[in-house]
Amino acid sequence: MFGVLKPCVHGAAKYGIDPGDWQAHMCGLCLGLRDGHGQTARAATNTDAVVLSVLTEAQGVSAERRTAGPCALRGMRRASVLAPSSPSVQLAATASLLLGAAKIRDHVVDGDAGRVSRVPMRRVAGGWAASAHASAAGIGLDLAPLVAAIDGQQELEASSRDLDALTGPSQVCASAFFGHSAKLAGRPENVAGLEEIGREVGRIAHVVDAIEDLERDKERGRFNPLVASGTSADEARKLVRDSGSRVGMTARELGLAETPAVRWALLDPLAGLVRRIGHAGGKACRATRHEATAQSAPYQSPPGQRPNRPGPLHASGLILGVYCTGLACCVDHTSPCSGERKDAWGKNCDTCCDGCDCCSNCGDCCDCDCCSCDCSC
Repeated sequence: MFGVLKPCVHGAAKYGIDPGDWQAHMCGLCLGLRDGHGQTARAATNTDAVVLSVLTEAQGVSAERRTAGPCALRGMRRASVLAPSSPSVQLAATASLLLGAAKIRDHVVDGDAGRVSRVPMRRVAGGWAASAHASAAGIGLDLAPLVAAIDGQQELEASSRDLDALTGPSQVCASAFFGHSAKLAGRPENVAGLEEIGREVGRIAHVVDAIEDLERDKERGRFNPLVASGTSADEARKLVRDSGSRVGMTARELGLAETPAVRWALLDPLAGLVRRIGHAGGKACRATRHEATAQSAPYQSPPGQRPNRPGPLHASGLILGVYCTGLACCVDHTSPCSGERKDAWGKNCDTCCDGCDCCSNCGDCCDCDCCSCDCSC
């Protein structure tokens, strides 16, 4: 989980939700990471963690708000944001820091980090892991099983050929975070169901990542769970669709499927992700869109050509100037790890409308979460 769930801000109105709620949760998390764990921790802000914050509040307990000072990213306007001390923000911060630390360690192990940057990256990962433990202690979340699962990932990759086992650490972490949202909201009857939803979301996130990285991993001779387990891309897409169906079914059983914030922040973006990855036409459509975008955006690499990974100095500048300032929340930017262009976290979708009937009617959309699907029902 790291930016897999992307609610459509423009589609919030159809559920009667104030679009500003997304910014309230995102800014609350960003400021909570800064105030509690330092400027660098703001780089761990991600949409999946914001969804955890929204999910916690959606279960019936309104988080405390406070007025944040002027911010250049909001046009120097003040804004109502979730208080950094609120349980929902603390849960989101814990997830951001723990999973962010794991992601940094993965980049170092995979060789994505230059030799000069490995030591400072390891130092950042260690600091974030320690901060995650401190944040978790404040909300009564035991991180020991999660850390054990993450630390065991490399051993699994070296010994296991079972896809469910290989995605196990992702399932364990997501399950714990989703289930704990119910505990913080005082809804013990939701704990088991949300743990199951989290388990499926974790599996989806890991398998989707494996599908999208499959060709690149083959080219670079890297580990990929689909190759290791002998799972074809089509079989993996079916697993994603099945997991998505189980999420919807469990949400209905819990009575959360009709909760507007849950539909908007969790179920709709998850369904969009399943659609996008599950349709064979999506890849061709995305390639076409990439070619069109590349023609109008000179900073992007031509189709078929990998972007250049930033050097240590350039990457450090991007981390400090874009991620640690919170700029990535509102501005399109370059990834310091891969050199790829990334959408602003607050944008979430390229061209949105208030719902896309063709997506729900026929499911033949080429590559959309909510709209601009160009299908012919």
